[in-house]
Amino acid sequence: MLLRDLRLEHDVNRDSELDKITMIYMIASIYSTEERLTKSQNSHMEGLKVIENSTPKVEWLKESINYQDGSIVSREIIGKSTGTVTLFAFDKGQGLSEHTAPFDALVHIVDGEAEVTIAGQVYRLEQGQMVILPANQTHALKALSKFKMLLVMIKS
Repeated sequence: MLLRDLRLEHDVNRDSELDKITMIYMIASIYSTEERLTKSQNSHMEGLKVIENSTPKVEWLKESINYQDGSIVSREIIGKSTGTVTLFAFDKGQGLSEHTAPFDALVHIVDGEAEVTIAGQVYRLEQGQMVILPANQTHALKALSKFKMLLVMIKS
């Protein structure tokens, strides 16, 4: 809520100059404080990536991306400095080789089956299951069938 949206409830005696001056001072202080806050908030916003598609939209996750023969397809749903949400579609046999990431991530299988290896431990995941990929631990993915996954990476 902005400060200008606040309602001042003050019983002003219409004959009292002091009350009128006090009310004017209070209103001026509120608008001045709001202007400083707005400038401060805007200065922190400079240089940040603006996400164009940030309006609410209802979609079926499974239908939000299509498979492509012999490929891995990705669609970034949210991309912010604090983290990302990306939807992937893997064709059967495709995968990501072993690697590490400096942040924790969550993999949620939206469709199909995948083999996820974390620090040498193999997990077989199917539609509806999820697993956490801990930061700085090696992990890899392989499509046992065509599969779609939602990757949520938290950077802070």
